[in-house]
Amino acid sequence: MLQSTFFPPRNAAVQNAARMPSTRWALASLSLSTLLSALGTSIANVSLPTLAHAFSASFQAVQWVVLAYLLSITTLIVSVGRLGDMVGRRRLLLAGISLFTSASALCGFAPALGWLIAARAVQGLGAAIMTALAMAMVGEAVPREKTGSAMGLLGTMSAAGTALGPSLGGVLIAAAGWRAIFLINIPLGALVFALAYRHLRVERPQAPGAQMGFDAAGTVLLALTLGAYAFAMTVGRGDFGAVNGMLLLAATGGLALFVRAETKTTAPLMPLEMFRDPLLSASLAMSALVSTVLMATLVVGPFYLSRALGLNAAVVGMVMSAGPLAATFTGVPAGRLVDRFGAQFTTIIGLIGIAAGSSILSVMPAKSGIPGYISSLVIITAAYALFQAANNTAVMANVRPDRRGVISGLLNLSRNLGLITGASVMGAVFAFASGTHDITTANPASVATGMSVTFALAAGLIVGALAIAVGSRMLPVYLSKKELTTLGRS
Repeated sequence: MLQSTFFPPRNAAVQNAARMPSTRWALASLSLSTLLSALGTSIANVSLPTLAHAFSASFQAVQWVVLAYLLSITTLIVSVGRLGDMVGRRRLLLAGISLFTSASALCGFAPALGWLIAARAVQGLGAAIMTALAMAMVGEAVPREKTGSAMGLLGTMSAAGTALGPSLGGVLIAAAGWRAIFLINIPLGALVFALAYRHLRVERPQAPGAQMGFDAAGTVLLALTLGAYAFAMTVGRGDFGAVNGMLLLAATGGLALFVRAETKTTAPLMPLEMFRDPLLSASLAMSALVSTVLMATLVVGPFYLSRALGLNAAVVGMVMSAGPLAATFTGVPAGRLVDRFGAQFTTIIGLIGIAAGSSILSVMPAKSGIPGYISSLVIITAAYALFQAANNTAVMANVRPDRRGVISGLLNLSRNLGLITGASVMGAVFAFASGTHDITTANPASVATGMSVTFALAAGLIVGALAIAVGSRMLPVYLSKKELTTLGRS
């Protein structure tokens, strides 16, 4: 494997061998941090009808309860990862847990919808810190040879939070009202804080001059760029119009300004030489493509099940839960497979599995019914769990300690951008292939056609990801010794 610009020398693993006494409890605190941040997204979705009634607001208005949280995570996750590298990941993680818990209390006691949306944005900042730094601190919590298992566990907890959210939210709303879905985070957050404070290793202070300044200009430019892109993908609910085009132009201009700013500053938020490493660049690209395809199952699936198969809402929800459940139960075994067979090999196997599941969905006749759909969905999500564990391990197992936060942020950002893009682009492809502007009124045959075209495209995207995986694996063979030396010194 190519030693990249952010890889440490081999003896770094030996130097880090003397870790804290309780690895298991440290990993528990990181896993629960991931669980809470995932739960914060999915538990709020089920509350939207209740919130619309409680605040006498439109559905479009209460949607911001979910969007504010997601936008905070997406726009800030790289910045908080970089900040953790500078000020100490343990310290910032504890601050993030405290912020998430405090913001949850503000959400629970919000007197008006505007207050709730603002509190959710703050809660999203806490979740961004927890998500980025939980992955970044794996290298400090477990031995290097167990990184795959740890990444698999984090993936399991993320999937569990996503799967648990709707059912837990429904029970809490029925028993105690909508405020309970936010107030439940107070005791949970206190538990996670106590575990993290007690069991995460206190980091050594950096040597004088090692800590560089924080790139405020780059942080603002990146946040505005990502925000413009996220809005471009979500405004109009699938209809691409003038506003979407203007937002995309703004995002493109913002990206150009961000790149220029990073080349001018002495302490960049995102050192651009990192992207010269083929492993990192390939991992980010593959993560975005795979997340785009995964979102297609969440966007297209409900319409196919309800319109083509004629299922009611309750059964649709039960069938759709098969995906998160499959990811929940396969995350830890996937991590162990990564540790046993290596990250590169299992990355390719995971991609082959996703491509196979997508291909089956693209040719699956409607008469296959629920069993046919569930079997394909399980293949895709189980393979996704394997890919995530392998892809994250390939990068994070070798990342230089002072860049773990920013690299973790980039991995999470690529996934979030893929999800946002998938919701818009794959949804638009589905509607176009179905031959109707309003998919809710499309006939079963049209919906089945849309399903077939969408997942044929999804399979093609994964074939592209496979080409990237193979190419990134072979590229180091063709690099000259001089180029390898230059990369290692960058």
